[in-house]
Amino acid sequence: MTLLKTTLKQLALLSVCTLGLGNIALAHDMIPGKTQSQPILITGATLHTVSDGVLNGSDILLLDGKISAIGHNLVAPKDSRVINAQGKHVYPGLISTVSQLGLREIEAVKATVDIDEVGEDNPHLLAHVAYNPDSEIIPTIRANGITHVQVTPAGDLFGGQSSLVNLDAWNVDDGMVKSAIGIHLFWPSQPGWWVSEKRLPKANKAYHAKIARIEDFIAQAKRYNIAYQADHNIAQDIRWHAMLGLFDGTKKLFVHAQDISQIEQALRFNRQHQFDMVLVGANDAWMVAQQLAKEQVAVIYTNAFGLPSRDDDDIDQAFKTPAMLHDAGVNVTIGYESAWDSRSLAFAAGMAAKYGLGKEQALKAITLTPAKLLGVADRLGSLEVGKSASLIISKGDVLDYQSHGVELMLIDGREVDLNNRHRQLYNKYRQKGR
Repeated sequence: MTLLKTTLKQLALLSVCTLGLGNIALAHDMIPGKTQSQPILITGATLHTVSDGVLNGSDILLLDGKISAIGHNLVAPKDSRVINAQGKHVYPGLISTVSQLGLREIEAVKATVDIDEVGEDNPHLLAHVAYNPDSEIIPTIRANGITHVQVTPAGDLFGGQSSLVNLDAWNVDDGMVKSAIGIHLFWPSQPGWWVSEKRLPKANKAYHAKIARIEDFIAQAKRYNIAYQADHNIAQDIRWHAMLGLFDGTKKLFVHAQDISQIEQALRFNRQHQFDMVLVGANDAWMVAQQLAKEQVAVIYTNAFGLPSRDDDDIDQAFKTPAMLHDAGVNVTIGYESAWDSRSLAFAAGMAAKYGLGKEQALKAITLTPAKLLGVADRLGSLEVGKSASLIISKGDVLDYQSHGVELMLIDGREVDLNNRHRQLYNKYRQKGR
C-alpha cells in the first residue's frame, strides 16, 4: 500500500511537471506594459471616435490611463510624451466577442484545448478560470487591433459563463474587466438530411430529449429563484445559483444557434421566459430580421466570412446579413467564435461594410456595440473623455487588410508590445536569399 501511494504521488508530480513544461513551451515572452507614468499627447491624427464621428487633424490627451481631452491644438502638459500621428488613424481598441482565445491553443493537441467541461448542465462554470494570458496566439491577435476579448466556453446545452478581459496582463485577474457577463446555451440541432432514414427515429428522440432537458432545467432554476428570493438562507445549489441573474436581468442568456429552425425555436423559448437574450452565430438570422428587432433580441453574428448554407442562397448572403439585420433595427455585433483566426475580426467588419453596412456601423459593430452589449460602454468602445485610454494607431483603414498597419496599441494607457510569432517569422524569411 505504501509503495502504491508513493507511485501515485510520483505520477501526480510528473503530471504537474509535464503540464507546467507544456505551458512554458506554449507561453509567449512579451512583457505586459507598465502603468502609464506620464501624459501622452497624440497630435494631428484622424480620430475615429465612433460616438461622435470622425475628427480630422485632431489631438487626444491621455492621463493616468484615461482619455483626458480631445480637440485641436491641445497643449501638452509638462513631461508629456508627444506622438505625432499626422496622416494616421486612431481608433478605440477592438473588442472580440464570444471568442475561445486563451482556451484553445493547438487544435491537434488535446491538452492545449480547454473550451468545455464534461456534462450538459454547467451554467456555474466560468470560462476565464481556464484562460491562459500567455497564449502564443494572443500577440498575433493584438497585432490586428484587438485589445479586449469576451472569453467564452463551448459545450452542450448550458456550457458556462463568459467574461471580458484585456489582452495585456500578467494573469487573468490583472486583465479582468467584467466577470460572469452571461450564461451560454448551445441550442441543439434538429436532425436533417444527413441522418439516414434508419437512424432518424432515434436521432429525433435524442433531439426532443434535449429540448425537454432545457425546459426542465429552466423550470428547476425558476423554482430555486423563487425559493431564494423568499429566503436567502436556503441551501445553495451552485448550478441554480448561477442562473439567478437571468431572472432579475443582471445576466444575459447567450443562445448559440445557426440555422433557421434553431433560431425560431430559441425565440419561442424566450417568449415564454423573457430573458435578456442574445443570439450568437445567427447564420440564418436574416430570415427573421424583423422578428428579432420586434422582440429586441441582439445578435452576435459570427459568419461574416461564411459560405452559402443552401444551394439557392445568394453567394454573398453571409456578407450581406449584418446590413440586413441593421436595416431591420437589430442590434448587431460582429464576432468570432474561435481563437487564432479572430485576428481577422476587423476585416470581417470591413467585408460587412462593403456589403451594405457602411464603415461607420461596421466599426461600431466591433467597438461600441459590443461594449454596450457587455455592459462596459462607460469604459470602452469609443474615444470619449473619461473613458479608458485603450486605443490603437494605424497607418491606414483598420478595416482594410491591405492598408490597416496597426503601429501602436495602448490598453489603459499602457503601451503594448506588438511583436509576435507571425512578425518574427516574416522578418526571418525576408532574409532568405539576401
